[in-house]
Formats: sequence, C-alpha cells, structure tokens
Amino acid sequence: MFLCNRHIKEREFMKITRKLLTDIHFTEIANDIFREDVIFFDIETTGFSPARTSLYLIGCATRDQSGVCITQFFAEQKEEQSQILSEFMNLLSHYQTIITFNGLGFDIPYLKAKCHEFEIPEQFDSFHFIDIFKSVSKLKFLLNLPNYKQKTIETFLEIDREDTYTGGELIEIYHNYCLHPEKEALQLLLLHNYEDVLGMLDLLPVLSYGEFFRGNYQISDCQILNDDTFSESSVFSLTIHLKYAFPQKVSCQLPQLFLQGNQNEVILSIPVYVGELHFFYDNYKDYYYLPAEDVAIHKSVAAFVDKEFREKAKASNCYTRKEGQFLPQFESIITPEFKENRNDRISYFELTDEWLNSGVQLHNYIQHLLHHALRT
Repeated sequence: MFLCNRHIKEREFMKITRKLLTDIHFTEIANDIFREDVIFFDIETTGFSPARTSLYLIGCATRDQSGVCITQFFAEQKEEQSQILSEFMNLLSHYQTIITFNGLGFDIPYLKAKCHEFEIPEQFDSFHFIDIFKSVSKLKFLLNLPNYKQKTIETFLEIDREDTYTGGELIEIYHNYCLHPEKEALQLLLLHNYEDVLGMLDLLPVLSYGEFFRGNYQISDCQILNDDTFSESSVFSLTIHLKYAFPQKVSCQLPQLFLQGNQNEVILSIPVYVGELHFFYDNYKDYYYLPAEDVAIHKSVAAFVDKEFREKAKASNCYTRKEGQFLPQFESIITPEFKENRNDRISYFELTDEWLNSGVQLHNYIQHLLHHALRT
C-alpha cells in the first residue's frame, strides 16, 4: 500500500493544480507497472452522455525521478471544457501507457466524443491501456466482493480516504460552484478527483491476482497428499511462489481445483483419480469388442478371435482399460487422455514421475486450470 506525505507545497495557475508527492512507498508490482512512460487519469463530468453533459475536471498522475505528480485540470465554467481538454491532451502526448479505473468503459469514450465535439486531435487508439476495473472484474469468483467500484476495492485493500462523496453527488456542487464560486466547494471537487487518482496508485497491488493467473510465479513444491477437500481421498498439492504478493488472503473452491493464496504463496489442491479409466479409440468401426475381457481390439487382430467371443464395437465400448493415478483436464492438452465414459466433458491423464519432473508441462497444466477458472 502506498504511504503518502500530503504536506507538500501546492501551486495553482489558471485552472491547473499540481502537487508533487516525494514520499511514496511503492510495492513491487506498483514499481514495475508505474514507469515514467505511464500516466493515470480520471475524469469528472456532470453525467454520462458526452452530448448532453459537461467535462469539468481531469486528474492525472505521472512519475519521474523527483516523485509522483498529481495534476488536475479544472473548468470553472462549462465554456472552459475545450481548454482543459486541450491542456490534458498535450500532457497525454508524452506518455505511452494509460492506467484508468473503468476508463475503457467510460472515460475514454467520453473524452473521444468531447475531442470530436471541440475538434481537438486525439490518438487514444495508439496507447496501451491497463484498466484496473476490467482486470479485477474477471476475478469475481476469487475476490467475491459485493461490487467492483473503486471505493469497494479500496475497502478490500484497507485503503482509507478523506473524501466521502460520490461522483454523482458532486454534480450539484459543481453546478452551484459555477454560479457562486466558493473555495470550500472547489476543495470538495478537487479532493474527490485527487483521491480517485491517488487511489488508483494504491489499487495497483490488486493487479497481483491477475498476474498470478497470467503465469507470473514459480512452482516450489508438488506432492500427493491424503485430503478430504474433494470426494477423492487423494489430492495433488502444488505450492507456488508468486512474483507479486497478494495484498489480501483469498481462497476459492472451483471445479477440480481448490485455491488458497496468502502474500507470496499459493497452494493449489487438485483431486487425484485413483482406479480404472478408459482410453477410447477414435474410429470404433475399425474395432471389435471382447465382452469377456471388456476391451476393444483392432479388426486386424480380431480376425484371429472366434466370432462367438467378439462383437462389433460401439462408440461407447471401443476402449482399452488403464489402472493408475490420474489428474483431470478440461481440454485434451496432455495425451493420452482417459475417461470414465466417452462423452464425459472432463478427461484425465496419467500422473507419472516423468510428467512430474517436466517443469514446462507442469506449468502448462497449472495455466490450463487457471484459464478454465477464468472462463467458469
């Protein structure tokens, strides 16, 4: 979490306010993401429709060797929209990556429309975007929050803020300010946006959950344990060391997977199927089924078996049997694959020492399970 010394010198000119923050502690993920070519921003408007509402405040955060600079462009009247937008677009041109909170859903389309209205050139399509809201919304099954608004995520991360207003509540305050400019109202408007922008910096650690699902980790241990997490008596347990620490402890039960994560460690538990499964042949018309042995054999071999001991195979019994320990998979990523019944959605592969010692295959399997969790 960021620690910010807010007792800093403030200077204002025209409609631009800048604050330099020099005493900020960056987590590892924040330090890696918030480079000098990155800009955060958040906008305040009098409504959702750019055609019928006004843009009155743009706040952004940038970083250089001296610290983090919070810049705010404020329109004291509706007529000044184009001025603050032009100033902001000029600043934006010096950066390559934009970080927002739901910016792809609201801020960017709104600003594009305003640029078109005021005939201001824009190049939003040339930027790389990180949308914190979209990244976190994909992990609802893991975080299990009541909603994914910025203040809710701040509460989850135990981030405190002075501002108690919502953007909607500030619209009337802005309208009143335009008629009767008062310093107290201006401070309320600026504070809300300031804390939204600064809050986005504080939110960066929440992206560590997504980084785990993208494969930023190392496997530190794997073993088969007796466990009652699933109906099976044995589980395949994987201990994973994270590149970026989780800011809060999480756990979730998913199909064929139980996940526990705390700080820099995640433990995955996967049920082990112990017993007999079937390997199904592709073209059952080329096989005969032997009822006594409960296996299918190719017709070239079946020619040597008495007709009374064989019958034409069906899709459902065109298999050979295999005893062993197996792990589940949702797609045929590891072969040969085994099933209980031909039409089962989940297949299995044999858990062997050779597979366990293959770091690449083990990593690919974990990614397979995590990607399936994201689609669940």
